[in-house]
Amino acid sequence: MEWIKFYGIGGVILVIAIFANFLAAQWGLKTWYAFLEGLGNGDSLSLKDGLWLFVGYPLTLGGSAKLGTVIWNCLF
Repeated sequence: MEWIKFYGIGGVILVIAIFANFLAAQWGLKTWYAFLEGLGNGDSLSLKDGLWLFVGYPLTLGGSAKLGTVIWNCLF
């Protein structure tokens, strides 16, 4: 049952990560893919992109893990 729990919570994290990446692209923020691609090209990282990638995105994923846990506990 524990593996099913991990899978369910991982699914919530995945859906929210996809949505967060979509919103970041819409708002003109760099995604991790664009950041890593830019490392090889010598692109710089703006303050807003850095705050998003190193503060906002991890908080979003952490919150989605918490949300997945809450959903799991409500259902089972």
